[in-house]
Amino acid sequence: MVPLLGPVPTHDAFVALGALVAAAVFVLEARRRGHTDERLYVVVTAALVGGALFMRLGTWAQHLDLRENASLAEQWAYGNRSILGGLVGAWLGVHVGKRLSGYRLRTGDLFAPAVALGMAVGRVGCLLTELPGTPTGLPWGIRLDDAAAVRLGGPAGVPLHPSFAYEIAFHLVVFAVIWTWLRHRPTPPGELFVWWVAAYGTFRFLVEEVRGNEVVWHGLTRPQLFLAVTVPLVLLRIAVRARRGTYAGVLRDPSPAPVDVGAGA
Repeated sequence: MVPLLGPVPTHDAFVALGALVAAAVFVLEARRRGHTDERLYVVVTAALVGGALFMRLGTWAQHLDLRENASLAEQWAYGNRSILGGLVGAWLGVHVGKRLSGYRLRTGDLFAPAVALGMAVGRVGCLLTELPGTPTGLPWGIRLDDAAAVRLGGPAGVPLHPSFAYEIAFHLVVFAVIWTWLRHRPTPPGELFVWWVAAYGTFRFLVEEVRGNEVVWHGLTRPQLFLAVTVPLVLLRIAVRARRGTYAGVLRDPSPAPVDVGAGA
């Protein structure tokens, strides 16, 4: 990785900046919606801790034979970082934080815009420090010089898909849609985050085709295998709720959003 501020690596610096941006958006939205309970800070802290742990350790079990995997210490220090692992860890952290603090209101509508903008910022670090993607004939392909090609393990002088730039654009568009429109609609409590998970999971599955990650089974990468199981479950949940008419008022009812009630993320 390339240093940015003295000893701070570029990737880690942007991940930290993304977390700060997400926290700021979360606080703004919490105040707007009237979430002033101090126990909410416990929930946010648990989400950050869970996200950090699973981001670093989420790719540990890459082999069925556990002896072939790195030790946890080696994984923490040198292993790949996983955004999907971080999201799972943050989701679990929210539920642990709620259980510890006794906070019962749903927080998905607070996390959705925060996570979208935070990931847009954090992915800048990936764009600057990781292999951009697979070869492309498109005019906006990124070309690596000889030094970068050796460092990243990619071809020199060949235009490559800027897959992380695609993801940054996706998150910015989603944040804009949530911030300027959806958060002002009468969405069921907590559903904005569910919709974001479905949208990002689908997008991530598709963008993996040009990311260049290792193919491990039937033409699919590890993130695609994970998403192939989880995304259909989320989409099924949305479809069931839509069929019951849960979302009917989102498009046609200009009335204020309902008060957040109930437990869960």
